[in-house]
Amino acid sequence: MSVETITSVKNPLVASLRALKTAKARRETGSFLVEGETMLNEALSSGLVPRALLTEAETPLAARFPEARLVPRGVLEAVCDTKTPQGMCAAFELPPPRALSDAPQTLVALDGVQDPGNVGTIWRTADAAGFGGLLLGANCADPYSPKVQRAAMGSGFRLPAIPADPLCEALAALRGRGWTVLASALDGADFYQRPEVGERFILVIGSEAHGISENVRAQADALVKLPMRGRAESLNAAVAAGIMMYEMMRER
Repeated sequence: MSVETITSVKNPLVASLRALKTAKARRETGSFLVEGETMLNEALSSGLVPRALLTEAETPLAARFPEARLVPRGVLEAVCDTKTPQGMCAAFELPPPRALSDAPQTLVALDGVQDPGNVGTIWRTADAAGFGGLLLGANCADPYSPKVQRAAMGSGFRLPAIPADPLCEALAALRGRGWTVLASALDGADFYQRPEVGERFILVIGSEAHGISENVRAQADALVKLPMRGRAESLNAAVAAGIMMYEMMRER
């Protein structure tokens, strides 16, 4: 398969992929950017719909895309979010949104978690621990930003992220259908003395700066925190979430 070469960053296809670094363009086009061969293969194997590929070298992956172009290093660097791109990037269709009525039995809910690295790491850890998906409240980092997807390392393609705005109403609806809600809070009880949660539960993680909001707090069946047995005052949100997720799934 012969692939056309593009050398200008002003080319319309290049410009359209470059724009996907912004949330506005992702919303308007229904696409997001995936970087690097490993992540592209993850996206394709997860069933995401491919749209366009830019690559430094000929690749068999080009046959999987409606549009594929060869580009020099400088063009790839202009399009990608990383400083040292891994040879290729591509646009994929955003996954169709999952309805709250179709929520999986085990969820991690994020309340105002704005750091992309934390959102992606929690997503990846939820996938590894066996959780069914994420509930994303308002003011969280955009789940399909390049930084979030890099931190998620492919888990963002497999595990659904369900928008929940406002999060308190989504939690109330799920509680009404039998989910138990545990929320992480600095004034919570010892996590290891937590109540039983049954088969359907939600772990809520708030921002490191502000914790969970009052409206979300009101929907919690229990507030919990990890005990600090050393001299550290707290843990990074993603680290704390990971410990709690694995422990909750082990118990389940």
